[in-house]
Amino acid sequence: MTWTQAFGRACRVLLHAIVRGLALTRISPNVLTFLGLVINIGAAVLFGLANAENYQRMFLYAGLVIIGAGIFDMVDGRVARATNQVTTFGAFFDSVIDRYSDVGLFFGLLVFYARGNRFFYVALVAFVMVSSVMVSYTRARAESLIGTCKVGFMERPERIVLVIIGALFNRWGTMAPCLWVIAVLSTITVIHRIRYTYQQTKAADAGARVNVNADTAMTAR
Repeated sequence: MTWTQAFGRACRVLLHAIVRGLALTRISPNVLTFLGLVINIGAAVLFGLANAENYQRMFLYAGLVIIGAGIFDMVDGRVARATNQVTTFGAFFDSVIDRYSDVGLFFGLLVFYARGNRFFYVALVAFVMVSSVMVSYTRARAESLIGTCKVGFMERPERIVLVIIGALFNRWGTMAPCLWVIAVLSTITVIHRIRYTYQQTKAADAGARVNVNADTAMTAR
């Protein structure tokens, strides 16, 4: 067994232990989801309070807090399954809260750059915020029409990992490149999903027209 496999196994054992402990409390998975939001808001506040003198320390703290919030993201669904509390509303609630968490983190960064009078990065964070929401929206809207739309790379886990990397290592100026990566790949993901949905709906519409024409011909006979 390699050290990476051993580390992965240890993480899974720890995660299962956390899930088992939470399952014994019979806590609602929706509560865990909401707690994740509260913790992410704390990280957003740390971003917003950062300034030219303390930003390295505040960003480091924010990155660690986001990691803590990620634990709740990982366990809420598992706790729901372990305690037989899986519901349709729970999936909806988790998705909505995730959007608030994402927007909250980026809003904290927006405040940080605004306080430093860095207009270009204010605009960049605003664009990242919009594109991140659109990644989720295009999938949700597409799946209401075509059943599934999982194409594209820049999903929420990838965005959060990039924000964490940017926060933990920002003393070397990593946040700005991470934001650029999110902006570019999120936009590509949105375009990919639009194109995929266009192709799927075009094929479905063509099939529907064929069926209508066939029914019309049968009726005429």
